[in-house]
Amino acid sequence: MSKTDGTAQYYFHQGTNFSSFDYLGCQESREGEKYVYRFRTWAPNADFVGLVSDFIGWDMPYEMHKISEKGVWECEYRSDISLFGNAYKFMIRRGDKTVLKGDPYAKFSRGGADGASLIYKDNYKWSDKAWLTWRKKSIRLDKCGYLNTPINIYEMHFSSFIRHGQDNSYYTYREMADILPSYLKYMGYTHVEFLPLTEYPYDGSWGYQVCGFFAPTSRFGTPEDLKHLIDKLHNAGIGVIMDWVPAHFPKDEWGLYEFDGGPLYEYQGIDRQNSRSWGTRFFDLGREEVQSFLISSAIYFLREFHIDGLRVDAVASMIYLDYDKEPGEWIPNSDGGRENKEGIAFLQKLNAAIFKEFADVLMIAEESGSFAGITQPVSLGGLGFSLKWNMGWANDFYDYLSTDPYYRKYKHKALNFPIMYAFDENYVMPISHDEVVHGKLSLIDKMYGSYEDKFSQMRAAMLLMMSYPGKKLTFMGCEFAQFREWDYENSLEWFMLDYPNHRAMREYVAALNRFYLENPPMWSLDFDRAGFSWILADEADKNTVLFKRFDSIGNSLTFCINLSGEAQTMTFGGGARLERVFDTGNVGDGFKILYDEMTQNTELTVPSFSGVVLKEIKAKIKIKI
Repeated sequence: MSKTDGTAQYYFHQGTNFSSFDYLGCQESREGEKYVYRFRTWAPNADFVGLVSDFIGWDMPYEMHKISEKGVWECEYRSDISLFGNAYKFMIRRGDKTVLKGDPYAKFSRGGADGASLIYKDNYKWSDKAWLTWRKKSIRLDKCGYLNTPINIYEMHFSSFIRHGQDNSYYTYREMADILPSYLKYMGYTHVEFLPLTEYPYDGSWGYQVCGFFAPTSRFGTPEDLKHLIDKLHNAGIGVIMDWVPAHFPKDEWGLYEFDGGPLYEYQGIDRQNSRSWGTRFFDLGREEVQSFLISSAIYFLREFHIDGLRVDAVASMIYLDYDKEPGEWIPNSDGGRENKEGIAFLQKLNAAIFKEFADVLMIAEESGSFAGITQPVSLGGLGFSLKWNMGWANDFYDYLSTDPYYRKYKHKALNFPIMYAFDENYVMPISHDEVVHGKLSLIDKMYGSYEDKFSQMRAAMLLMMSYPGKKLTFMGCEFAQFREWDYENSLEWFMLDYPNHRAMREYVAALNRFYLENPPMWSLDFDRAGFSWILADEADKNTVLFKRFDSIGNSLTFCINLSGEAQTMTFGGGARLERVFDTGNVGDGFKILYDEMTQNTELTVPSFSGVVLKEIKAKIKIKI
């Protein structure tokens, strides 16, 4: 073992080898005409580890040798020809139990029920230098506030976005590269966020039960094909975010589950080990080798695939010991509390490691609890994420929209209370996949009332979401008001665009997105109280809110959104003359704006289920010559 290998091994066991994918797994090199393959895996409790494969055979394992006291095993195989694409597994024996496991560090996998790892190496030539230069300049902290740039994310499940009509087969990464970049650009999105693309056996998990933490799923092509898609998106000016799942893993036999014949990657104690709801095992986040493994997985996709950000799934399950558990099923921490100190320390370590190498990527927390400091810097005691999903806003807002407008006055806090905590974290306003499935109804179908009313209310709701502080996320299909709930086994209902209301909704969302991108008051000070000011916050009887957004140099926009079933008139003072610059498309002749020069009061009438955006009319300066 070389000195370099020895250093990599030492830091792996210390929990600080964040490039452990260059040490473990299958490493290919050349010695003259020979191809040299060195296989390593971590199995500290194993009595025997051997390599089985296409090129050696699957019945007679090629013996591996234990090269570290803490359980790294290694073997070397020399070949006259390249073994690119050959399948292999590790045969692991502990006592009288023998298991066949895929390589946790495999760069490619057959996936499915078999899960054999594939020897893989590519030399993809990237062409996204201009994008990476822009990213380094724009995704940063500056004097105007954190992330002083528009972020409008299109959340997407790859296999159900679109399918081939004849046989319902998947689009490949390369086929998607021909259609997705232009669609997202036209629609006015800045980023696409893919539900997990790391290898997963079960389609019904939507990708959230991962077995291959370094292997893009083979369902849609090769790793090089995925790089091609990302490259095309970058060249279209679209950033790429990937859902990443460091909290848990499934119990598929070929995966991480009891990898060396007993619990290894998972917690040892039964109080922390299992997720009842997901049927999975929780990672032992306090174990150093697991920390090296997980942080290396994140670094690998950011470095090798030029991913622009990771949305970290199920953060609450990593920071609370009682997550998904009944009283008596969990053991308090050393202070008697419910916080998982090891999980918190891991997340801080993760974000510190990532931002040390990539100061210009996004780390986004999907955190359903009320843990304070999710987006606070690690140096100040926070978890160090860039952004956090505002799931509380989404739940309250959907409840409001499903309520008869006559009774909405009793739930008006859904409109004004979010501003009370809007600047406590760096929020993303999410209309996510979780909210349009499992009987929760599609976004359009959440709206109360008639068919026509649903469309009007959705337009107003989308304007409110896009105008409140925070970055934006919308799940696929919402943009054209698909009525059917999301179905992971089938394509979106693109045929709905043949119907005028659905086609018009997509064009409205595209126009709203473009208006958002072009107007800094809607995003420049998302995380600064100076960027928002109420004009009328408490008009509960009118189901209406009126407020202003500001950018960093004092420009402003005024928003009025009426979610009642009747036209509403609002009177407010102290401002300049205003003109309409955007509306929900259904205001018609019912919109009126009157300005009293003497009192500087404005009287604004907005029709039912509609919204308008107003801008100050700049006085013309006359110059006498």
